[in-house]
Amino acid sequence: MKDVARQAGVSTATVSRVLNDQPNVKLEVRAKVLEAIEALKYRPSRVARRLRTNSTHVIGLIISDIQNLFFTSVTRGIEDVASRNGYSLILCNTDEDLDRERVYLEVMHDENVAGIILASASETGHDPELYNSHIPIVALDRLIKDVPLDTVLVDNVGGAKTAVTHLLSIGHRRIGLITGQQHLTTGRERQEGYEQALKEFGLAIDPVLIRRADFRQVAESRQQALELLTLPQRPTALFTANTMNTLGALTAIQELGLRIPDDIAISTFDDIPWASLLDPPLTAVPQPTYALGKTAGEMLLARIADPDRPPTQIRLELQLVVRESCGAHRRMNMAAGASQ
Repeated sequence: MKDVARQAGVSTATVSRVLNDQPNVKLEVRAKVLEAIEALKYRPSRVARRLRTNSTHVIGLIISDIQNLFFTSVTRGIEDVASRNGYSLILCNTDEDLDRERVYLEVMHDENVAGIILASASETGHDPELYNSHIPIVALDRLIKDVPLDTVLVDNVGGAKTAVTHLLSIGHRRIGLITGQQHLTTGRERQEGYEQALKEFGLAIDPVLIRRADFRQVAESRQQALELLTLPQRPTALFTANTMNTLGALTAIQELGLRIPDDIAISTFDDIPWASLLDPPLTAVPQPTYALGKTAGEMLLARIADPDRPPTQIRLELQLVVRESCGAHRRMNMAAGASQ
């Protein structure tokens, strides 16, 4: 700052006022300071500024699986909100490891970030000291039950129920489920939606048809799909609860030489970017990932502005996109032909 002040012919206090965008600086003086900053390639120290003002314009985003396509668009939504409001974003990946999650939370506290958006590896077992501090936290995509927090989710139960109900409505009665870990909101609620749909059609829940695989592991999902599809009485349709489950199921279907939807129908939770380009295109429940991130970012900024307001929970609604993989279009065409 002394170098900038010397080159611009002003005091360091004037340089500080320009850097902090204070109004009591003449336009010509401000121009000289900005020219000196540019010429000297001066960048104010974030650390020094934070120590001086006890504030920061950095948001921490802690996600559970950086390889999951779901988080790509979610992160973009958060980043757009942050950028428009003068905040930067730090991204951390826990790989579903609660110990690593704790380390990153401690780092965020050490850096005194303005706020944290967290897709937690667990619903319980969190350290109250990390969650009840002056740094606000928004829970993303998954519930955190042991600490009251602002939370943004999707309607997992309703989305899964809609997808399975559609399969039931076109005649399927033996529907296999491949879902994720039950200690996670996403895995448990999507199974709940599957079971609700079956019960409303008067069908019993068959545990043999329910398989679980790590939401991150295509190989586990493939193995579960292989076991389902080689049962003596195999299902006529599959419902997969996330993208990795879907990729694993598609791999198994291909290995067994089965045709979609003739031999096995499939409907999925989560819409992969190329779903409509597959042969046949996948029937899916897309998640509004960008809106999810945008909502989380806006919720965090609202909490920063008003730390004392009550915690809120938002669930975004989902809609089923019907394509050819469930067999509905083929059945409708057959019915239309028979009526002619």
